[in-house]
Amino acid sequence: MTIEEAIQTAIEFENEVRDVYKAAATEAVDPVGKRVFTVLADEEQKHVDYLESRLEEWRRAGKVNPVSLETAVPSREVIAKAAHGVSEGMSGGDHGMELKMLGRALEAERKTSSFYRKMVVELPAEGQKLFERFVEIEEGHVAIVQAEMDSVAGTGAWFDVLEVRL
Repeated sequence: MTIEEAIQTAIEFENEVRDVYKAAATEAVDPVGKRVFTVLADEEQKHVDYLESRLEEWRRAGKVNPVSLETAVPSREVIAKAAHGVSEGMSGGDHGMELKMLGRALEAERKTSSFYRKMVVELPAEGQKLFERFVEIEEGHVAIVQAEMDSVAGTGAWFDVLEVRL
């Protein structure tokens, strides 16, 4: 895969994930869920904008400069530290719809993360640098979505570690 093809494919992945979050934000009933989905949809749109600018640069100059890409979502490690001791689920009620939306989001994020990891390995150095930051960011997205799923389900699990309260 060429760098141009990788950027185009990344744009498709980011659009797909963004659309999942937009739909989830529209359908979510819980205000916290709406906020999380909206933040993530906005974040994915910023990724689309960033990638489109990198694609334009590639087409214009034949090279790509991986300028800084910021994220509103903390790293997986920060999420894990902040979540230590958290085991409360959402307030009562049926959250089947939220879990379904989160499941779709988790699948899309994992697919996107897998693509970025593959690009970091397979592309020439210039392309690898472009996608390295995306790997970090998408891992944070996966962690947030998984944490939300655990919270909504009220499983008492955080990052697949069972929390027990006596």
